[in-house]
Amino acid sequence: MKTLSKLLFAVSAFLLVVPAVIFTSAQPQPPREHPAYLHALTDLRHARAHLQRPGGGELRDQEKHAIHEIDEAISEIKKASIDDGKDINDHPPVDAGLDWRGRLHRALELVNKAHDDVAQEEDNAFAQGLQQRALEHIDKAHHHIEEAIHIVE
Repeated sequence: MKTLSKLLFAVSAFLLVVPAVIFTSAQPQPPREHPAYLHALTDLRHARAHLQRPGGGELRDQEKHAIHEIDEAISEIKKASIDDGKDINDHPPVDAGLDWRGRLHRALELVNKAHDDVAQEEDNAFAQGLQQRALEHIDKAHHHIEEAIHIVE
């Protein structure tokens, strides 16, 4: 009787453990990390911060359009399930010593860095479409920032 109880206990434990193992292994694995995309998110947020007028001054159309395109690029990257969970305002501090022209140039540098990060080879077919759209938004932001620089200079 004692042996039969031990055997039933072992079989019951096995039957409880096996489905749990099968169930957890059948779950989709989280996407592998994309550090380049995470760097791009940081750079895009930082570029966006440089485009905000100090003291809340009125933005020109080029700056508004650049911010819009940066927001769209961030959105596309997040659609690829690459999200660091940070708020749009979570970025390195903007150099208070930069004049507006300097801020625009710094924003352009950051957008270019984000472009280089996002443009890295992508083997996931789903993410490739999102990657392409993010790059298009980044390129449009680049163009708008260049327009703003030409107006200022």
